[in-house]
Amino acid sequence: MKYLIVSDIHGSSDSADRIINIFEEEKCDYILLLGDILYHGPRNDLPEFYNPKKVIEKLNPYSDKIIAIKGNCEAEVDQMVLTFKIHDFYDDTINNITTHLEHGHHLDLYKGDAKLVLSGHTHIPHNMNLNGVIFINPGSITIPKNNTPRSYGIWDDNKITLFSIDKDIISSFEY
Repeated sequence: MKYLIVSDIHGSSDSADRIINIFEEEKCDYILLLGDILYHGPRNDLPEFYNPKKVIEKLNPYSDKIIAIKGNCEAEVDQMVLTFKIHDFYDDTINNITTHLEHGHHLDLYKGDAKLVLSGHTHIPHNMNLNGVIFINPGSITIPKNNTPRSYGIWDDNKITLFSIDKDIISSFEY
């Protein structure tokens, strides 16, 4: 299976458009949406093309293709307007590896046994192997931090590649 890994849209309709375009172009099976979908949050500047209603319009038609995680900027009302379920966290075997999905603002509390942990929150793309557990953050599709580009990930079989919004490879990891 092929997955698009995205985090931290923060209500940007431009980012939602890009997500759908990448999903279609790459012929992905699912979108793993790691939180902070509709709102920019009090610590972030208002993103360019901020329009949560347009984000809703763009994502809802793909509700059967989205596995979404609740971020620290999600509100209770978000579940009322989004037709896909927003999970607090998500654990499953994906592409033959035990996987844990969460936003990342409570990542220090994770004590599970997954071999792969996907999270967002920091807006900084990275991957690392820590004591046999792979941690991957796709960065932010909307509001990158620390001079990193807007970014996302593609997970195809046993390989996860992080890309800039301009499709430059940031990093790649195989397991």
